Amino acid sequence: MSAPAITPVFVRLKLSLLRNGLRQSGGRKAAYITSAVFALLFAALQLIGLIALRGHAHAESVVVLAVAVLGLGWAVMPLFFPSGDETLDPTRLVMLPLRPRPLVRALLTASLVGIGPLFTLCLLVGSVIAVARGGAAFAVGAVAVVLALLVCVALARAVAAANVRLLTSRKGRDLAVLSGLVIAIGAQIVNFGAQRLGASGLGELDPAAGVLQWVPPASAIGAVHAVSEGAYGPAAAQLALSAGALVALLALWSRHLTRLMTSPDGSTLPSAESAAKERSSTGLARLLPAGRTGTVMDRSLRYVWRDPKTKAAWVTSLAIGLIVPVFNAWQGTGSVYFACFAAGMLGIQMYNQFGQDTSAFWMVAMTISSARDAYVELRARAYALLLITLPYATLVTVVTTAMLGDWRRLPEALGLSFALLGAMLATGAWTSARFPYSIPQEGYKNVAPGQTGLAWISIFGGMMAAALLCAPVIALTIWLNVSADGDDWTWLLLPAGTAYGAALSAAGLKLAAPRTARRLPEILAAVSKG
Repeated sequence: MSAPAITPVFVRLKLSLLRNGLRQSGGRKAAYITSAVFALLFAALQLIGLIALRGHAHAESVVVLAVAVLGLGWAVMPLFFPSGDETLDPTRLVMLPLRPRPLVRALLTASLVGIGPLFTLCLLVGSVIAVARGGAAFAVGAVAVVLALLVCVALARAVAAANVRLLTSRKGRDLAVLSGLVIAIGAQIVNFGAQRLGASGLGELDPAAGVLQWVPPASAIGAVHAVSEGAYGPAAAQLALSAGALVALLALWSRHLTRLMTSPDGSTLPSAESAAKERSSTGLARLLPAGRTGTVMDRSLRYVWRDPKTKAAWVTSLAIGLIVPVFNAWQGTGSVYFACFAAGMLGIQMYNQFGQDTSAFWMVAMTISSARDAYVELRARAYALLLITLPYATLVTVVTTAMLGDWRRLPEALGLSFALLGAMLATGAWTSARFPYSIPQEGYKNVAPGQTGLAWISIFGGMMAAALLCAPVIALTIWLNVSADGDDWTWLLLPAGTAYGAALSAAGLKLAAPRTARRLPEILAAVSKG
């Protein structure tokens, strides 16, 4: 007696997971419906735009690059959003008597259910319409759409299966929360590319498209254009490449599924050597001051290195703080003052200091019995931040100045950066005590439900206050630049900005310490909410 087909069962399972997930809360249902509406609306507009591209001289280059980027997105999606689809984790099925090949077919079919595949289908259909001319091209286009869609889905599944042990470990969660960094860098690259295309035209895409049209899944769309041009030999080769990629990905996926179903999970167990090294290594701690100051600095730096949410915030700030001034300088449209963006992005890390501790803050609260204790605690946290921020802000300013060749403005740019950093340390210390909020450890939310208003007041209110506090240095910079002989004295902005920033940070810490000591119970309740 033959075994019953499992593909319909897995499709119903996928639909049940989607339906039951929406039943968990009204907020989740609203978020899903809103995201689905926006995704489908964007897909529809994209489809219309691709159809309108039909007949354009560079239509092939646009659609080939679009499909190549789409394939890349499917490849990295499981790494950065492992919890986006519960069926991406095949280890949930290890106790079931399932063979790899039927399981691959069932999971592949179930993977075609969802907003992502529908969005991909719209883009692929629009790409075929944009480049196909003639009945033969449209016939090949129907095959190309199916092949490209299956390649994208199989690619995501193969990557997920190959890395599922990592994605379910702490290091995998670290990787997932760094998705914000990828998005931030990608946005800047897209912005830079769009500006280049606006200046040079779509012809700039032709060399890259000429290479990517032989890379699956973009090769399937390249085959449609080749048939339209009468090049049936290259079209057959491009279709064969896509079909071969699909077969290879399915075989790789099946092999990883077999390994997952039959081998124990030892990926999260550290080796004895690495564990001993971790216990014996003191590293930077030996260079820090003695007493409470050094202990708090060491703890703060360990949060940066080990806590996923803190690490993601720091890495994202470091990247954006460098990308914005450097990219603008690279395009020749920047200013040396853009380097202040680095100090501003890193200064944000001073806000909500106690929320980073979450419920563990009670151990810190037990050691604070006076305003003096609170002052030392806040000062040490500021020192830990300055240990990274000062050299980094200096480096970004020097690099930006070198790219622009405007060395005369280096002292004033550094002075403004240091003044801004000091102002943000001051306002960050005060808002940490006045508007603390919890940071959930699980998921991708950075604010606990019901505390969004506190987060907005803390961060954006503090940033506006920091900008106002920097007004004297900004005014001095403007005055020296517009006065007749002010250029001879702009170098004074470096010591003046540094001293002003140090005074602001010291005053902010002094003002925040008594409030922190008085509000310890309220702070503990707020940061433990999530």
